[in-house]
Amino acid sequence: MAERLFILNGPNLNMLGRREPHLYGRVTLPAIEQKCRAVAEELDFDLFFGQSNAEGQLIEWVHQAYDQAAPVIINPAGLSTRSVALYDALRMHDRPIVEVHLTNVFGREPLYRDLLTAAAAWGFLAGFGADVYEMAMRGLGAHLSGGGRPCA
Repeated sequence: MAERLFILNGPNLNMLGRREPHLYGRVTLPAIEQKCRAVAEELDFDLFFGQSNAEGQLIEWVHQAYDQAAPVIINPAGLSTRSVALYDALRMHDRPIVEVHLTNVFGREPLYRDLLTAAAAWGFLAGFGADVYEMAMRGLGAHLSGGGRPCA
């Protein structure tokens, strides 16, 4: 039976492909979702893929993942630096969480470097563009199947 996996995307990620392509590239969120669905099928994940510009909706999805004992891959976007509420929701989750960012947030402006939500994550990937999603899925798949290294 396939394991449920939530991939959650925060504010403005619906604008990928149009928003600051010099930073984020031309890939769109629907293209990322399509790739994630193909990888999910290969890895036997039952995928929920969502994007919201509303903090409360993302928190609701984290709660659903908690209720379903599902791991989470999250790109909290701009909420990563300021959302105590999202951090608290992620922190209570007892399944692996991987935070992803398309850009290398540590090489960007100072306001992007202090990541609150990352402290709740089991894993973290940034700077590889849209490939961070597949990398996170494969890392989670290896970990959940017992082939991955434990992370502190």
